[in-house]
Amino acid sequence: MRQKPTFSTQPRPPLRNRCRRAGERGAVSLKAVVWLLFFLVSLYVGIKVVPVLFSGYEFEDSMKTTARFASVNRQSPDDIRKNLLTEAQKDDLPLKPEDIKVTQVNGDVQIDASYSVTVDLQFYQWTLNFHPTATNNAL
Repeated sequence: MRQKPTFSTQPRPPLRNRCRRAGERGAVSLKAVVWLLFFLVSLYVGIKVVPVLFSGYEFEDSMKTTARFASVNRQSPDDIRKNLLTEAQKDDLPLKPEDIKVTQVNGDVQIDASYSVTVDLQFYQWTLNFHPTATNNAL
């Protein structure tokens, strides 16, 4: 005696949907893992490096402001150096008094600084070198 075939009560998806689902196995491609890893490493490096760069730009801005008003406020080179060292300490920059060179000639003030900051990225030691300058050239 022959058995009757049993049929499912759920309708089968159309052929176009079955072809699309063949690639949906839940697997992750190697390309996606590489891009995710690249994104995470870039984010980590950005979190470590951007604050150092921002501090450097803030210090350079304070140097320009100090140079602009140094002759008006009649500040000596030692006073300028002292003010800039205070600004560097606020920004956690490794500056020493000998790293800041102040030149005053006939009311023109030139300030040069040179310092390096090493960023520890756990897999690489990145040394960033900064050489900001500021002047108040008379018109």
